[in-house]
Amino acid sequence: MRLLWVELTDFRNHPKTRVDDVPDGLVAVVGANGEGKTNLIEGIAFLFFLVSPRASSTEPLVRRGADAAYLRGEVETAGGRVLVEVEIPGHGANKIQVNRSPVRRKRDLRRQIRAAFFGPEDLDIVRGDPSQRRRFMDEAVTSLWPLKESVLTAYDRTLRQRNRLLKEWEGRGAPKDLEAWDAELVENGSALLRLRADVVARLSPGTQEEFAALSGTGLACEYRPSVWGEDLEEAFRTRLAERRGDELTRRTSLVGPHRDDLELAVRDLGARAFASHGEAWAAALCLRLGLGSAIQAEVGERPVLLLDDPFSALDPKRGGQVAERLAGRGQVVVTVADEAHVPPRAQAVWDVSAGVATVRGGG
Repeated sequence: MRLLWVELTDFRNHPKTRVDDVPDGLVAVVGANGEGKTNLIEGIAFLFFLVSPRASSTEPLVRRGADAAYLRGEVETAGGRVLVEVEIPGHGANKIQVNRSPVRRKRDLRRQIRAAFFGPEDLDIVRGDPSQRRRFMDEAVTSLWPLKESVLTAYDRTLRQRNRLLKEWEGRGAPKDLEAWDAELVENGSALLRLRADVVARLSPGTQEEFAALSGTGLACEYRPSVWGEDLEEAFRTRLAERRGDELTRRTSLVGPHRDDLELAVRDLGARAFASHGEAWAAALCLRLGLGSAIQAEVGERPVLLLDDPFSALDPKRGGQVAERLAGRGQVVVTVADEAHVPPRAQAVWDVSAGVATVRGGG
């Protein structure tokens, strides 16, 4: 899978940026902080995901003074070329076309083109609270199986409705309709628990391989579900019954995938508390690379890897090791703030200054 060309208009600080003939292999995007290199890789990511990996809303994506931002690009896949065109208005819904036809559901595009994105914010997967790791697992689920997004939304909807019921309960007897919501929670929650277990099992080997090659030590990466059992639905129902009193007291749901965690450990010590900054950074990066390997195994093609500033927290030796391994991973676009960090095996270098990209030869 390969991005052939990309065009950004009024996206972030890019008034008009177009790069043609994007090569396979390693591409380095170079620019000082604030010049627009991260904005460029974010725009590429948006073409694949139809959401920004850095912003929760689209409003900041539109360049100041412009009415809308426009993204265009073409991706070559084993099944043919895919042209993606996106209009991002300052307010309102995005307009998306794939091969000149309107697309309403993001998953319809995500089934055709695949990418994995790493950014400095991914450090929160390792250092942050469990919600960050749950979000990563769910992103991995939709990356591997776009059609399974409905499982995530179904569970989220059930959880919100059940929590509302508990919150509004007047404290006498049992909340009306709680048993019905219990049944939905068990059904939708069990489906999500199984998906998370599957996705962690698939991405863990690649993650551990990358981390071992980088650090010479192991990285434990294990799913820690809030409830589990040979008969998962029955175990779920039993756990709900056990926590019923606590739920009524605290007026919130205490059993289900929203209480899961992903255990990450370096040298048998929890990475969140005991890993050094460099180890935590490497773990976060390797999780994304492991996801990339899992996507490749699932679809039979290498996804495009988009890595924002991956070397900044690594010492020169480890940074060089990462760069060398990336050179054999298909199309990989990395951003670096310093010319000295351009990988020697880069097939092309894009210099970005004040929202303008200039293409030159390899490093």
